[in-house]
Amino acid sequence: MKKHLLTEKGNFYKANLHCHTNLSDGLQSPAEVKDFYKSLGYSVVAYTDHDVFIPHNDLTDDNFVALNGFEMEFANRYDCYANKTPWDRVKQCHVCLIAPNPSIENQPFYPKENYVFGNAVQTRKLVKFNPNDATFNFERWYDHNCINYVMQTMRDRGYFITYNHPTWSLEDYNDYTKYKGMHALEIINGSSKMLGNPEYNPNVYDDILRNGNRINVVASDDNHRVGGTLYSDCGRAWTMIKAEKLTYDAIITALLSGDYYASEGPEISELYVEDGVLKVKCSSAQAIKVNYEARKSQIKLIENNAPLTEAEFTLSKDHGYFRVTVVGLDGKKACTSAYYPEDLGL
Repeated sequence: MKKHLLTEKGNFYKANLHCHTNLSDGLQSPAEVKDFYKSLGYSVVAYTDHDVFIPHNDLTDDNFVALNGFEMEFANRYDCYANKTPWDRVKQCHVCLIAPNPSIENQPFYPKENYVFGNAVQTRKLVKFNPNDATFNFERWYDHNCINYVMQTMRDRGYFITYNHPTWSLEDYNDYTKYKGMHALEIINGSSKMLGNPEYNPNVYDDILRNGNRINVVASDDNHRVGGTLYSDCGRAWTMIKAEKLTYDAIITALLSGDYYASEGPEISELYVEDGVLKVKCSSAQAIKVNYEARKSQIKLIENNAPLTEAEFTLSKDHGYFRVTVVGLDGKKACTSAYYPEDLGL
């Protein structure tokens, strides 16, 4: 029996799920961001400006979906101000919160006085909020209990939640393994990598999984500047979402169902298990590998200069979860989320 790990129905849509515009600390307008990403072949952009939830439904058309969201930051302000710790040495946690439908107008966890910075100081006047919401003017703090409360509250409201750039955030094992409520880890952050940080985080992913948290992976740009220069942070990492159609609802359904993979280059066209054998079909690659929950891995390497486009791996339930990485001819990677043998009847 064939079990597709990415839904068999629908099409793949290229998406950036972490985006900043001149409404917070980006340089371009939301419309300019849309135009540039469409020129790069994207069909979906989640607008996640810092601490200001401003819907962009007017940007959605037959060939493009604007997802509405915002990014929340948690930092130890006591260290930053009272202890005068330099900002670039203070640990932070950043999460993106993407609304489940385009009809939502009010921002949860609206920061009445604190937290906003950059252009958000001026654009916050565009934000709608409900002062009777229990989350109104919530006092956030850099503490896993506080962060988990926010993530679980938003998850209960149907939001799609990503945990972002742990390397840039200076977080380590003792921090991120305590977080619960996220849907996905940002396994690649294009902006952070472009700036020189080692923001490819498979070890963070395994740490979280091995601590009993079942989450997926996305890759995002976290863009702040568009353009064709070497220092543009657009088009460097993305999430390929397989959905039945290009609509807000279908994209959110696919995200919540886990029908996507993360990439900075390679494409995965098919991913399924049949009779205990994992089959991967992809764009030209130098390596296709499988990592497991156990101390086990499998790899197929390029031979005789003939690029790989597919591979097969025999699975065993004794090895626990498995995840796939495709390494392109240029060394760039595509990463799947983890899959569990008990869910596949192995």
